[in-house]
Amino acid sequence: ERMKISGTGEVSIGDTSSITCRVESNRPGTGTQTHINFNNGSGTVGTIKTSGSATQFNTSSDYRLKENAVAISDGITRLKTLKPYRFNFKLDKDEDGNVTKTVDGFFAHEVTAVPEAISGEKDGEEMQGIDQSKLVPLLTSALQEAITKIETLEAKVAALESK
Repeated sequence: ERMKISGTGEVSIGDTSSITCRVESNRPGTGTQTHINFNNGSGTVGTIKTSGSATQFNTSSDYRLKENAVAISDGITRLKTLKPYRFNFKLDKDEDGNVTKTVDGFFAHEVTAVPEAISGEKDGEEMQGIDQSKLVPLLTSALQEAITKIETLEAKVAALESK
């Protein structure tokens, strides 16, 4: 037995000693093509698409799906609560125990500024995860706030220098 589909629709690929899975999607041509659609009762809520040289991971974002939109006004304040680290994962070591890869990132339970970016609960049965792309709106807002402050200060300095 190499593949099993349960009565609930779960698919297991591999054998009883080790479960392995490889999913591949090949589409002809190099124009933008959808490889995977993610749907629920509301319709398509995400896709994975490719072009000739890139991959897009898309989530629904159409304005017609949204309401109660307000500009983020506290981007810098919320951004300052993020604690980026440089670390390695415990399993990223060679057979001698030497670290093979160091990365930048966050501890999921500390990202309280953007709770929708986090899956799972701290110390829960499943390990927590983070969708770092969900941090982009906050980062953009904080950068826009910082640019406004810089431009204001530059204008004040220019006015003082011209006196």
